[in-house]
Amino acid sequence: MNISVYTPPVTVPGKDTGSLTNSAKNSRDLKSLRESCRQFEAVFVQQMYQAMRKNVPDNGLLQKDNATRIYQDMLDEQMANETAKGKGLGLGQMMYDQMKGRIENRK
Repeated sequence: MNISVYTPPVTVPGKDTGSLTNSAKNSRDLKSLRESCRQFEAVFVQQMYQAMRKNVPDNGLLQKDNATRIYQDMLDEQMANETAKGKGLGLGQMMYDQMKGRIENRK
């Protein structure tokens, strides 16, 4: 699983920050923040799926070997990624709404 964490860019006073304007930097950082929030929601949903799977009783029909566990983990990961796409559960959007003000209001 590829997880990135949003870290705001560090600017050093007196140094040229490059050719990007503040609005271009903000736009880039907001896009990065949105993706990070979506990925966090996907990880949260995956953990939720795994917790739900643990509570399903084993009926003994299929044996629980290592290959089955790996397959179920991969399935949970893909289902979580699909769930978090678009509007998802709303957790990622709430996180984004709370943190975007920090990017928009920085100087």
